[in-house]
Amino acid sequence: MGALARHRESCAKAILNVMGKRILIIQGHPDAAVPHFGHALAGAYARAATDAGHEVKYVAVAELPFPLLRSSEEWNSATLPPSLQDAQNAFRWSDHVVIFFPLWLGTMPAILKGFLEQVLRPGFALNYSDQGFPKAGLIGKSARVVVTMGMPAFWYRWYFRAHGVRGLERSILRFCGIKPVRESLIGMVEAKDDAERKHWLTKIEALGRKAA
Repeated sequence: MGALARHRESCAKAILNVMGKRILIIQGHPDAAVPHFGHALAGAYARAATDAGHEVKYVAVAELPFPLLRSSEEWNSATLPPSLQDAQNAFRWSDHVVIFFPLWLGTMPAILKGFLEQVLRPGFALNYSDQGFPKAGLIGKSARVVVTMGMPAFWYRWYFRAHGVRGLERSILRFCGIKPVRESLIGMVEAKDDAERKHWLTKIEALGRKAA
């Protein structure tokens, strides 16, 4: 490689570093013992984003010990578990959040819901005033939700109206000020052959490069 080519490559990398986003990847699969296709998808996104000059932090929810919230008093005033402090700081740090999870009973697994309830607390993701209606605390961030499922994705969208995913997008992420929120629904995941899985990995890689 000549000096001019090296200079151009250096300039291109510098531009990417300046324009790069800070991305938080949340792996919401409850099973940390066995790798699943969702883990491969998250890894593909992370590698592509890093190669494109973005900064990436990765949180695997199943590897974090934390209790479930059981009352409004805990929601409003209990101390955030120390095991989740880094995750909350990563939310604060990020420009873009990508959440991966398998569809369980039409929505996110319970462990992911419990994680979000703990991390997205009043005073951080929501700020309550005397009027009672909360002000969003995470304005300026965007998100993508990547969901794997056993049924066809079009069937989940059409027949079930994707209510579980819509609830996460509308009632949690957008409610906290995160928008736009986009989604990738991957159906019939157990039945996919190697070519179909590679197709989806390539699509997710492309999203990672664009931090989309």
